Amino acid sequence: MSHRVVRKISRPEVEVIRTLGELGVATVHEAMGRCGLMRPYMRPLYPAARLSGPAVTVSCHPGDNLMIHAAVEVCQPGDVLVVAPTSESTDGMFGELLAVSCRAHGIAGLIIDAGVRDAVDITAMQFPVWSRTVCAQGTVKASAGSVNVALVCAGAWVHPGDAIVADLDGVVVTPRESAAEVARLGEQRRAKEEKTRERLARGELGVDFYGLRAKLAELGVCYVDDESAGR
Repeated sequence: MSHRVVRKISRPEVEVIRTLGELGVATVHEAMGRCGLMRPYMRPLYPAARLSGPAVTVSCHPGDNLMIHAAVEVCQPGDVLVVAPTSESTDGMFGELLAVSCRAHGIAGLIIDAGVRDAVDITAMQFPVWSRTVCAQGTVKASAGSVNVALVCAGAWVHPGDAIVADLDGVVVTPRESAAEVARLGEQRRAKEEKTRERLARGELGVDFYGLRAKLAELGVCYVDDESAGR
């Protein structure tokens, strides 16, 4: 197999990335037609973590972080490292020293379908990380892989330069080519939800606002005044 490090990739506009990050995972996911989510086991190291940025992808051997080090060199400030081992791994492939290196190069954060170690130290420095698990098992630097190639990370296709948004709801991937359109649709959805929020906050019932009474009737749900009537 040929291994390579691709130095130059196309990225979405900075303003598009910013908007997607402000919208958050749930809204972006809905604006995309409910697709692009990574598996729900991908969790942030600390609840307040959130990020948005272009993906720099890393395909690597399980238990080997050589290619993560190689990827740092080709990252631009604001990029997100998206790491997927070629087979399942829970080893701690990323630790505090790598986080320090990433921070020094302006990397926005890490998405890794494997384990991370030094979780306390990484949390203390507030470097955003989403991972499969936390594990102190160390790794080696011995096997070739590739940087900036298409890969599957936690069940989602990721191409170099795709927009990554991550927060407490998980991780969503927006294809680079559709990022601007998704941002536009997401802003429309946010404006609509704000109006809905105001109506619900005033006490309007969801069954009325969403027109659900007809659906309840269609499904045979009936209202009774006495609980004994349903026995």
